[in-house]
Amino acid sequence: TPEPYTRTQFCRWPCQCPRSPPRCALGVSLVTDGCDCCKTCARQRGESCTEADTCDFHRGLYCDYSGDRPRYEIGVCAQIVGVGCVLNGVRYKNGETFQPNCKYNCTCINGAVGCVPMCTNSRPPLVWCPNPKLIKMAGKCCEQWVCDDSRKIRKTSPRHISSAAYEGEDEAWQKNCIVHTSPWSPCSKTCGLGISTRISNDNDQCRLLKESRLCNMRPCEVDITQHIKPGKKCLAVYRANEPMNYTISGCVSKIPYRPKYCGVCTDNRCCTPYKSKTIEVRFQCPDGTEFSWKIMWINACFCNLNCRNPNDIFADLAHYYDYSEIAN
Repeated sequence: TPEPYTRTQFCRWPCQCPRSPPRCALGVSLVTDGCDCCKTCARQRGESCTEADTCDFHRGLYCDYSGDRPRYEIGVCAQIVGVGCVLNGVRYKNGETFQPNCKYNCTCINGAVGCVPMCTNSRPPLVWCPNPKLIKMAGKCCEQWVCDDSRKIRKTSPRHISSAAYEGEDEAWQKNCIVHTSPWSPCSKTCGLGISTRISNDNDQCRLLKESRLCNMRPCEVDITQHIKPGKKCLAVYRANEPMNYTISGCVSKIPYRPKYCGVCTDNRCCTPYKSKTIEVRFQCPDGTEFSWKIMWINACFCNLNCRNPNDIFADLAHYYDYSEIAN
């Protein structure tokens, strides 16, 4: 008598899945495996399949076990007979993958055409870019985002060249000196009083000097999450109800202020200022002396995924993922 055949067990319980799901190739579906356990990349046409490794049903595929008689354990992903497609006068078979142009990869699925965009890496410039443009690059299929800074000051111009050479542009001249002032650096602290710096040659000697100002992104002692509206995940700007006085080493500002602060998010986004100015605040000390300090005054903030260390020198090379993430 033949020995009884033991069917191979492809599923194992309890489920043991990797911490993060796999990254599938473009156009390949991420599905739950046949064991109803883990996310996996679906098997494609002609690939082997089992009770655990399922075929891509989004492409109209099923596991054909007919070639594995009598065990019926390992099959091959085959196409369910269906209706073909017609696109721009060209006929495609059901399940056939094609590229009508360089920007899209498409699949015929039972009479319907589904397409995946190929141009997915182009991201808009930083939010402070005044004139972002999507332009066609020579030799490339996908358009690229660029920042049209034609109206900005040409900071690399030689000092001896006349401004007439750049007709139509606004050059800042001062005693044969092209004035250059860098943006303020991020605040050194995410909450409480910190320092922000910049480099500028806007002085009589046209010398690059470091300037400093105080900054306060948000108060450390206030739980801003309590002020987020129901149904929202972020509060872009927080403002205290009552005016307050700035304090430095026991010296108090002569007048009270009611500043705006950047808020917080309950998801992975962080809120940073994108509109601010510098104000001069006069302080009075207990011994009667007075002094002035420049302080950052926040006008508006946005919440985004570009969260980073304030001292990250490569931060300005980053791009935001999408304009939609700025929404509160």
